Amino acid sequence: MSVQPDTAPKPRRIFVLLPLLLFLGLAAVFFAQLMSGRDISAVPSALIGQPAPETKLPPLEGTDLPGLDSASFAGKVTLVNVWASWCAPCREEHPLLLALSQDQRFTIAGLNYKDKPENARRFLGELGNPYRAIGIDDAGRTAINWGVYGVPETFLVGKDGKIVYKHVGPLSPDAITGELLPQIEKAIAAQ
Repeated sequence: MSVQPDTAPKPRRIFVLLPLLLFLGLAAVFFAQLMSGRDISAVPSALIGQPAPETKLPPLEGTDLPGLDSASFAGKVTLVNVWASWCAPCREEHPLLLALSQDQRFTIAGLNYKDKPENARRFLGELGNPYRAIGIDDAGRTAINWGVYGVPETFLVGKDGKIVYKHVGPLSPDAITGELLPQIEKAIAAQ
């Protein structure tokens, strides 16, 4: 009786090690990003330095405020806050917006995102209204033009109608004093 040699293909060592090599490569990339010290919460905006998107949104029904119109940005500094009544972080930042609204050197405008008018009015009735204009974006299309990732987000538009700053997420006292107010001062000083 003779023994037949095994002719079945043997797995090559490289194919066995390939998943491990891929995992180690990805782990190295993730580790390098983690150790880079870069702020991963910062979301870049392609709109910084660009004119604010052309916007003409209807006003919030039941208020005497105008809608949001980008033509109104000309010649003044405007803070555009994207908010919704269903947004818990919007409630967190709202007292800060009320405090900012006391500064008459700039205007705060609201872009109400995918909200029901009655809920938006109730929100403002309960918490106060920091806005001089509110535009209703019930379909969310205008927010897409502004590059909104989610609510809340805040944009600073300079006197020239260009976006000079964007804050993603709820404003905090540290973000206001460390980032937003210095940007507002620069925008006010700009000719």
